[in-house]
Amino acid sequence: MSDAARGEQGRGEGRGGFGRGGGRGGGRGRGRGRGGAGARAGGGGREENVWVPVTKLGRLVKDGKIGSLEEIFLFSLPVKEAEIIDFFLKDKLVDEVMKIMPVQKQSSAGQRTRFKAFVAIGDTNGHIGLGVKCSSEVANAIRGAITAAKLNVAPVRRGFWGRRQGLPHTVPCKVTGKCGSVRVRLIPAPRGTGLVSSPAGKKLMHMAGIDDCYSSACGHTRTMGNFIKAIFYALRATYGYLSPELWKETALLASPYQEHTDFLSKKQI
Repeated sequence: MSDAARGEQGRGEGRGGFGRGGGRGGGRGRGRGRGGAGARAGGGGREENVWVPVTKLGRLVKDGKIGSLEEIFLFSLPVKEAEIIDFFLKDKLVDEVMKIMPVQKQSSAGQRTRFKAFVAIGDTNGHIGLGVKCSSEVANAIRGAITAAKLNVAPVRRGFWGRRQGLPHTVPCKVTGKCGSVRVRLIPAPRGTGLVSSPAGKKLMHMAGIDDCYSSACGHTRTMGNFIKAIFYALRATYGYLSPELWKETALLASPYQEHTDFLSKKQI
């Protein structure tokens, strides 16, 4: 073997058949600085799930200035962060995918198919939410629908049929919800009746914490999206009626924004 060949062999030892084994990155992988970036990303992974509120309401909730969701509903404060609902109901929330349907749009390149997801969430104790999201992938649609449902959480008022004994178990009065051609009516039922409704209606009412209820529906109830929306609107309407027990005059307190104005005026670090 010639001296030139021996030199080539010495330089090529341990580097494989192609290219330079110890090339860019000095053994840290391809490219410059990728190892450092990966290390930084790995080190900061623990902080990913820490909620940093971006709204005034979120700041008040995280700091413990607001004690429950009912305080938010009392002053009709808009909830813009799903983490606010998680803060109060995280361990109690149950979510259910009600329907996934493909939708198509005609474009110049042909038909574009996406997936539309309907997701309901509730804590079986007077809170219900419904979210709808469309995405090119089913998983993204479900994830987005869960977030939308948390932002749409509404309180559900429960009452009695006949004798006021024990815990509230049914809707307080007859309520109606409408979406598209579907109209759903919920009617109070005696204790022990159960939920007289379709499977989708039973799921929604159970998530809202209602144990006994009659239901009546008309229209094209086969359209599942409109049907579950109509039930959600009916449940949400339970707090829209002023029954005699609510006729008492109540002193309205200051809004949380007004009460904690000094805290909100401080610059968030």
